[in-house]
Amino acid sequence: VILFIEIYKHNKEERIARTWGTTARGLPYVEEAITNAGDWLIGGDLEVIEPIKYNDGLDQYRLSPAQLREEFARRNADAVFAFQLRNPVHNGHALLMTDTRRRLLEMGYKNPVLLLHPLGGFTKADDVPLSVRMKQHEKVLEEGVLNPESTVVAIFPSPMHYAGPTEVQWHAKARINAGANFYIVGRDPAGMGHPTEKRDLYDADHGKKVLSMAPGLERLNILPFKVAAYDTKHNKMNFFDPSRKEDFLFISGTKMRSLAKNRESPPDGFMCPGGWKVLVEYYDSLAPPEGSSKLREAVA
Repeated sequence: VILFIEIYKHNKEERIARTWGTTARGLPYVEEAITNAGDWLIGGDLEVIEPIKYNDGLDQYRLSPAQLREEFARRNADAVFAFQLRNPVHNGHALLMTDTRRRLLEMGYKNPVLLLHPLGGFTKADDVPLSVRMKQHEKVLEEGVLNPESTVVAIFPSPMHYAGPTEVQWHAKARINAGANFYIVGRDPAGMGHPTEKRDLYDADHGKKVLSMAPGLERLNILPFKVAAYDTKHNKMNFFDPSRKEDFLFISGTKMRSLAKNRESPPDGFMCPGGWKVLVEYYDSLAPPEGSSKLREAVA
């Protein structure tokens, strides 16, 4: 088989600037994957011999776009809405996803299916590892927080670049290829603080604005992310109501991890019991051995 091959110069500075909008030092993923890479890139036709296997117990979740489209067809989905996350699923996430399905049913769709598509590449150093997150997601389905009949869980293999408006286009277009026609987007998608200055790197609304006007995204319906927080009045996760803001408690990812590390229970209704147990057991596994004061490091 003769394949068309093209070799071209790896313009690293341009690649970094076009991805992040800056060449400031300290950007995530840059040192690991760009600046230390070679000076030439190769492109052209690809002949796929066989799928890549990681042999880590999670390969059944690594579904290609074609496999995902086949799965949605098998389930007779007439709408597919995608939700990306890099954290364990708490009941606020579940509320958002189940409410989105309700809205799609009200719009006239008969069988909307959720694509729960957690990030499988590089994430922040203190994030919960992929294997633990997938185990936690399994508990969310087992305990009925999300309906297994209308939910497809698959790993999205991309690393997290925190490249703001540029990255959110990649996330959206990848989900179109996988068969999604609705995409849930939050405030400041893929945003981050400036690596050397005390300010946000991107405007919080730019990601959503880009999605509404970028070429190739016309087929994707953008669903705004409704903010959920713990409602102390009703003892459950609920959509934030500004008229009684004193009743709401915002539990950040950092706070959630801190509670799990210290074996403290979150408020009732924050996360399903089985899912929370998975997190606690993970942080227990990092505890220092007897007689040692050094915490074991998580494996990237």
